[in-house]
Amino acid sequence: MFFSLIIPCFNEAKNIPLILERCSGLSYKNEIEVILVDNGSSDETKNVLRTFLPLYPSCRMISVDQNEGYGYGILQGLYAAKGDFLGWTHADMQTDPQDVLKVLELFEKNANIFIKGKRYGRPFFDTVFTIGMSIFETILLGCRMWDINAQPTMFSRKFFQTWTSPPKDFSLDLYAYYQARTQDLKIIRFPVKFGERAYGVSHWNISFSAKLKFIRRTLSYSFQLKRNI
Repeated sequence: MFFSLIIPCFNEAKNIPLILERCSGLSYKNEIEVILVDNGSSDETKNVLRTFLPLYPSCRMISVDQNEGYGYGILQGLYAAKGDFLGWTHADMQTDPQDVLKVLELFEKNANIFIKGKRYGRPFFDTVFTIGMSIFETILLGCRMWDINAQPTMFSRKFFQTWTSPPKDFSLDLYAYYQARTQDLKIIRFPVKFGERAYGVSHWNISFSAKLKFIRRTLSYSFQLKRNI
């Protein structure tokens, strides 16, 4: 298998049919698998996946009994993946799973690269928030970090195997990006359109208090990462 795409799904029952339809167009030498992780959902996500997955032979599901965080779901998918190259994106359809097709061929030329989307089309205040967090992380960690939570995120299995104690929450994006920087991988960014959610609401960007909680968790992990350098 050339590439495995992990999509963590937490209470995304209504979005699942849309995700699967977009994933059905993922084809690269017939060597792409999509792993949808039911990340401890409390809605009908698991049942919807079981109903629709037989129609999409390149897609499969793994299930997490209890939600332990966004990062934990992704990690379970990465551990189960068969691809030489790995990646993840979100299930909310704000970024298109087919974005990975724009850059997959780059792995044919150089396996020691770290590829990440760079979002455009976002609301003004979300963009300002991202700029602020990017500047903070760059200063704190001493290496350039920009649009840290953009998707998709893509890298080699060899790089993944170097990870030790990755975080289980949204800090996984920061961890992976930082590891790529410190291991001197070539960082490649490419533009991806960031749209509206088809169904549901964000699990963190829903209010000022939720965003503040996200900031606190991120800052806490950032300082922990700094101490470990």
